Amino acid sequence: MTSFGHDVYDDVIVGGGHNGLVAAAYLARAGRSVLVLERLGNTGGAAISTRPFVGVDARLSRYSYLVSLLPAKIVRDLGLEFAVRKRTVSSYTPVERDGRVGGLLVGGGESRTRESFARLTGSEREYESWRAFYGRTGRLAEKVFPTLTEPLPTRAELRARIDDEAAWRMLFEEPLGRAVEEHFADDLVRGVVLTDALIGTFADAHDTSLVQNRCFLYHVIGGGTGDWDVPVGGMGALTDALAAAARAAGAEIATGHEVLRIETDGRAPAEVTFRTATGEGRVVGRTVLVNASPRALGELLGEAAAPEPAPEGAQLKVNMLLRRLPRLRDTSVDPREAFGGTFHIAEGYAELARAHAEAAAGELPSVPPSEIYCHSLTDPSILGPDLVAQGYQTLTLFGLHTPARLFEKDNHGAREVLLTGTLAQLDAHLAEPITDCLAFDADGRPCIEAKTPLDLERELRLPGGHIFHRDLSWPYAEDQGAAGRWGVGTPYANVLLCGAGAVRGGGVSGVPGHNAAMAVLGH
Repeated sequence: MTSFGHDVYDDVIVGGGHNGLVAAAYLARAGRSVLVLERLGNTGGAAISTRPFVGVDARLSRYSYLVSLLPAKIVRDLGLEFAVRKRTVSSYTPVERDGRVGGLLVGGGESRTRESFARLTGSEREYESWRAFYGRTGRLAEKVFPTLTEPLPTRAELRARIDDEAAWRMLFEEPLGRAVEEHFADDLVRGVVLTDALIGTFADAHDTSLVQNRCFLYHVIGGGTGDWDVPVGGMGALTDALAAAARAAGAEIATGHEVLRIETDGRAPAEVTFRTATGEGRVVGRTVLVNASPRALGELLGEAAAPEPAPEGAQLKVNMLLRRLPRLRDTSVDPREAFGGTFHIAEGYAELARAHAEAAAGELPSVPPSEIYCHSLTDPSILGPDLVAQGYQTLTLFGLHTPARLFEKDNHGAREVLLTGTLAQLDAHLAEPITDCLAFDADGRPCIEAKTPLDLERELRLPGGHIFHRDLSWPYAEDQGAAGRWGVGTPYANVLLCGAGAVRGGGVSGVPGHNAAMAVLGH
C-alpha cells in the first residue's frame, strides 16, 4: 500500500489536472503539506500532450489545445517555464457566392483584413461594424479579466467596473443573437462572430438562458485581449511545468490513485478514501480541494445528484497529422495563413442555426459546423525533426452542435457518420481531399482520431463529455451563497471546488486552482 510523507496533510487535492496542480503549487509554496491524488497514470487531465499515432513522433495537444484564459500572474507567481506564441492570422472562413470562390481573412494586418471584408461584402460597413463591436468587447476585457484572480465581485460591482451600459446590456442581459444581428448584416460575418459563443456550448443565438453569452464572454476576455495563443511544446508543456513547480515546492503527487469517498462534517479533518492497483487506502486532510466536476464532488461526498440538469457536452474533437497542408480552392490565400488561424467550416449564421435545430430534434447536423487550426505552423517543436524536414503538419478540428444525446444509441456509428460529414464540408473548400494529405502510422493506418462527448466522458470523466464540467457561470456572485468570497466554496467549510465547474472556471486557465488556494490561505 502507498506510503505518504504525512499522516495528516494540510491539503489533499483530488485530481491532478491543471487546476489541481496550480492549487498544489501555490499551497506548497506557502509552506503547507500538500498531497495530490490523481486517478490516471499521469497528471494533466485534459491539458496533456500525447503521441496518439503508433510509431509517429508527433506530440499533440490531444484534448485542450489553445490558451487564452491563463493569467500571466499565475505563470509569474509560480515561476513556470512555459510560453505561448501569437498566431499571425486570427481566422479564415472560405465561402462560395454566385459561383465565385473566396473567403474572409481576419489578420495579417489591418489593410488586408479591411480589404477582405470589402471583397466579401461589397462595402466598408461590415468592417467598421467589426471594429466597433470588438473595440467594445476589448475595452470590457481589459476591465473584466483582472477580476478573475481577485475576490468574486457582486453583479453590481462588476457592472460599475465595466462602466459601459451598452456593453453590459449586449453581453449580460440580452441574447447575443440580438447584438450580432444589430451590428452585422452579412450571414458569414455573423456566423464568425457567433462561433465564440458556441465552443462546447449547445445553444441557439437567441437562447433566453444566455448560456451562449457566458461562453462568448469567456472567449473574448482572455488575457484582457481575447487572443487565443498556441502553447509552445503543446498543452502538456503547461501541465508538466505545473507539476514540476508543485513538486519543487514540496507537494507530493501520487498518480494511479482514484479517490472513492470524502468523509467530513465540514469541521474536523476530512478522511479521503482512494483505490490503487493493489487495494484501498485512506489519507486525512485538514482541507480537501476537488479538481473534478461538481457532480463528481457530490458523488464523492455521498450526496444525491444535484437537481440541476445533468451536464451535456456538445462537441467533436478530431486530431490529424498530415504529410502536407491541402491546397485550397481559394488560390488567393496561402494555406499556411488559412490554417495558421482558425479555419471556419459551415459556420455561417444560418448554417449554425440549422445545425442547432437539427441536433435539438435528435439528428446529427446535416451540414456539420466546425473549425480547424494547425498548431505546428506556429510551433513546430511538437513534431520530430524528420517530420518537420518533410513538411508534416498537424490539424486540430473542433466540431459544434453535437450534443452527447446524439451518440447514446451508437457512439461508434454516429462518430463515423459525423466525421465523414465534417470532412466532406472541409473538402468542399479544398482543391484535393483531406484524406489524400493524411500521414500514416507505423501500422499503415491513417493518422486521424475523433472524440465524441461520450468518448471524453469515458476517458477523462468529464460529465456528459462537457468540457467545462457544467455550463459556464457569470464571473460575479449571484448571491452570497456557499461559493463564498472566491467562488470555490461548498456547503462544507473544509472542502473546496478547484476545477472548471467553480465560479469563473472553464477553459485552460488555472483560475479555479488559484482562487481555491487563495481561499485556503485566507486572502
